Amino acid sequence: MLKIAVTGPESSGKSTLCAALAAHYHTSWVPEYARYFLTRLPREYEQADLLTIARRQMEWERRYARKAKEVLFCDTELLVIKIWSEVKYGRVDPWIAATYQRRKYPLFLLCAPDIPWIGDPLREHPNEADRAALYLRYRDELVVKGANFVVISGADQEGRLQQAISAVDREIARKTE
Repeated sequence: MLKIAVTGPESSGKSTLCAALAAHYHTSWVPEYARYFLTRLPREYEQADLLTIARRQMEWERRYARKAKEVLFCDTELLVIKIWSEVKYGRVDPWIAATYQRRKYPLFLLCAPDIPWIGDPLREHPNEADRAALYLRYRDELVVKGANFVVISGADQEGRLQQAISAVDREIARKTE
Protein backbone atom coordinates (compact mmCIF):
# COMPACT_ATOMS: atom_id res chain seq x y z
CA MET A 1 0.00 0.00 0.00
CA LEU A 2 1.41 3.36 -1.06
CA LYS A 3 0.34 6.08 1.39
CA ILE A 4 0.50 9.62 0.05
CA ALA A 5 0.30 12.47 2.56
CA VAL A 6 -1.44 15.60 1.33
CA THR A 7 -0.38 18.48 3.53
CA GLY A 8 -0.24 22.25 3.74
CA PRO A 9 -1.94 25.18 5.42
CA GLU A 10 -5.68 25.46 5.83
CA SER A 11 -7.70 26.33 2.73
CA SER A 12 -4.93 25.19 0.38
CA GLY A 13 -7.04 22.58 -1.40
CA LYS A 14 -6.02 19.40 0.46
CA SER A 15 -9.47 17.84 0.73
CA THR A 16 -10.45 18.75 -2.83
CA LEU A 17 -7.20 17.27 -4.12
CA CYS A 18 -7.57 14.07 -2.07
CA ALA A 19 -11.09 13.48 -3.34
CA ALA A 20 -10.03 14.05 -6.96
CA LEU A 21 -6.97 11.80 -6.62
CA ALA A 22 -9.01 9.03 -5.01
CA ALA A 23 -11.51 9.23 -7.86
CA HIS A 24 -8.74 9.17 -10.46
CA TYR A 25 -7.03 6.12 -8.90
CA HIS A 26 -10.31 4.39 -7.90
CA THR A 27 -9.28 4.16 -4.27
CA SER A 28 -10.00 5.61 -0.84
CA TRP A 29 -8.85 8.75 0.87
CA VAL A 30 -8.65 9.55 4.57
CA PRO A 31 -10.65 12.63 5.54
CA GLU A 32 -9.39 15.12 8.08
CA TYR A 33 -10.41 13.87 11.53
CA ALA A 34 -10.05 17.34 13.08
CA ARG A 35 -12.97 18.65 11.04
CA TYR A 36 -15.18 15.74 12.21
CA PHE A 37 -14.07 16.16 15.84
CA LEU A 38 -14.31 19.95 16.06
CA THR A 39 -17.77 20.20 14.49
CA ARG A 40 -19.07 17.89 17.23
CA LEU A 41 -17.17 19.46 20.15
CA PRO A 42 -19.61 21.37 22.42
CA ARG A 43 -16.90 23.83 23.56
CA GLU A 44 -13.83 25.65 22.29
CA TYR A 45 -10.97 23.27 21.56
CA GLU A 46 -7.89 23.12 23.80
CA GLN A 47 -4.33 21.98 23.21
CA ALA A 48 -5.06 18.57 24.78
CA ASP A 49 -7.67 18.02 22.05
CA LEU A 50 -4.90 18.04 19.46
CA LEU A 51 -3.48 14.83 20.92
CA THR A 52 -6.90 13.19 20.59
CA ILE A 53 -7.15 14.46 17.01
CA ALA A 54 -3.66 13.14 16.19
CA ARG A 55 -4.35 9.67 17.56
CA ARG A 56 -7.72 9.42 15.85
CA GLN A 57 -6.31 10.67 12.53
CA MET A 58 -3.87 7.76 12.64
CA GLU A 59 -6.71 5.35 13.51
CA TRP A 60 -8.70 6.63 10.55
CA GLU A 61 -5.66 6.14 8.33
CA ARG A 62 -5.45 2.48 9.38
CA ARG A 63 -9.19 2.01 8.88
CA TYR A 64 -9.34 3.60 5.43
CA ALA A 65 -6.23 1.68 4.33
CA ARG A 66 -8.26 -1.53 4.56
CA LYS A 67 -10.58 -0.21 1.82
CA ALA A 68 -7.90 1.27 -0.44
CA LYS A 69 -6.53 -0.20 -3.65
CA GLU A 70 -2.78 0.18 -4.20
CA VAL A 71 -2.67 3.81 -3.01
CA LEU A 72 -4.22 5.74 -0.12
CA PHE A 73 -4.43 9.52 0.02
CA CYS A 74 -4.22 11.02 3.51
CA ASP A 75 -5.86 14.43 3.90
CA THR A 76 -3.53 15.79 6.55
CA GLU A 77 -1.21 13.91 8.85
CA LEU A 78 0.79 14.70 11.98
CA LEU A 79 2.74 17.57 10.42
CA VAL A 80 -0.50 19.54 10.21
CA ILE A 81 -1.22 18.94 13.89
CA LYS A 82 2.39 19.70 14.89
CA ILE A 83 2.39 23.07 13.12
CA TRP A 84 -1.14 23.85 14.33
CA SER A 85 0.00 23.28 17.92
CA GLU A 86 3.21 25.31 17.49
CA VAL A 87 1.35 28.27 16.00
CA LYS A 88 -1.65 28.21 18.36
CA TYR A 89 0.06 27.21 21.62
CA GLY A 90 3.80 27.68 21.12
CA ARG A 91 4.49 24.03 21.95
CA VAL A 92 3.73 20.50 20.79
CA ASP A 93 2.73 17.45 22.78
CA PRO A 94 5.82 15.19 23.00
CA TRP A 95 3.88 12.20 21.61
CA ILE A 96 2.84 14.19 18.52
CA ALA A 97 6.39 15.46 17.94
CA ALA A 98 8.00 12.04 18.37
CA THR A 99 5.41 10.19 16.31
CA TYR A 100 5.64 12.77 13.52
CA GLN A 101 9.41 12.19 13.35
CA ARG A 102 8.96 8.41 13.12
CA ARG A 103 6.09 8.47 10.58
CA LYS A 104 7.21 7.91 7.03
CA TYR A 105 5.30 8.53 3.84
CA PRO A 106 6.99 7.84 0.52
CA LEU A 107 5.54 11.07 -0.87
CA PHE A 108 4.09 14.30 0.49
CA LEU A 109 2.02 16.56 -1.75
CA LEU A 110 2.52 20.04 -0.30
CA CYS A 111 -0.40 22.27 -1.29
CA ALA A 112 0.51 25.91 -1.78
CA PRO A 113 -2.02 28.46 -0.50
CA ASP A 114 -2.17 30.21 -3.88
CA ILE A 115 -5.87 29.58 -4.32
CA PRO A 116 -8.65 31.79 -2.97
CA TRP A 117 -9.33 31.57 0.76
CA ILE A 118 -12.61 29.83 1.58
CA GLY A 119 -13.67 30.75 5.08
CA ASP A 120 -15.51 28.51 7.47
CA PRO A 121 -15.86 28.48 11.26
CA LEU A 122 -12.91 26.07 11.70
CA ARG A 123 -10.33 28.10 9.78
CA GLU A 124 -8.21 30.62 11.63
CA HIS A 125 -5.74 32.25 9.20
CA PRO A 126 -7.43 34.15 6.35
CA ASN A 127 -4.64 36.72 5.97
CA GLU A 128 -2.55 36.10 2.86
CA ALA A 129 0.72 36.87 4.63
CA ASP A 130 -0.14 34.41 7.43
CA ARG A 131 -1.00 31.73 4.88
CA ALA A 132 2.31 32.28 3.10
CA ALA A 133 4.23 32.08 6.39
CA LEU A 134 2.44 28.86 7.31
CA TYR A 135 3.25 27.38 3.91
CA LEU A 136 6.95 28.13 4.47
CA ARG A 137 6.79 26.34 7.83
CA TYR A 138 5.41 23.25 6.11
CA ARG A 139 8.04 23.37 3.39
CA ASP A 140 10.87 23.89 5.88
CA GLU A 141 9.66 21.02 8.09
CA LEU A 142 9.58 18.66 5.12
CA VAL A 143 13.08 19.73 4.10
CA VAL A 144 14.43 19.19 7.63
CA LYS A 145 12.74 15.79 7.80
CA GLY A 146 14.32 14.84 4.48
CA ALA A 147 10.89 13.98 3.10
CA ASN A 148 10.18 13.34 -0.55
CA PHE A 149 7.71 16.08 -1.44
CA VAL A 150 6.24 17.84 -4.44
CA VAL A 151 4.69 21.30 -4.30
CA ILE A 152 1.19 21.48 -5.79
CA SER A 153 0.46 25.03 -6.88
CA GLY A 154 -1.58 27.22 -9.16
CA ALA A 155 -5.12 28.55 -9.08
CA ASP A 156 -6.46 26.03 -11.61
CA GLN A 157 -7.85 22.90 -9.91
CA GLU A 158 -7.31 20.73 -12.98
CA GLY A 159 -3.71 21.88 -13.21
CA ARG A 160 -3.15 21.09 -9.55
CA LEU A 161 -4.68 17.65 -10.05
CA GLN A 162 -2.42 16.95 -13.04
CA GLN A 163 0.67 17.99 -11.03
CA ALA A 164 -0.36 15.58 -8.28
CA ILE A 165 -1.13 12.73 -10.70
CA SER A 166 2.31 13.13 -12.29
CA ALA A 167 4.00 12.99 -8.89
CA VAL A 168 1.96 9.97 -7.76
CA ASP A 169 2.56 8.13 -11.05
CA ARG A 170 6.31 8.68 -10.64
CA GLU A 171 6.14 7.29 -7.09
CA ILE A 172 4.11 4.27 -8.20
CA ALA A 173 6.65 3.58 -10.98
CA ARG A 174 9.50 3.96 -8.52
CA LYS A 175 7.82 1.57 -6.08
CA THR A 176 7.38 -1.10 -8.76
CA GLU A 177 10.96 -0.94 -10.04
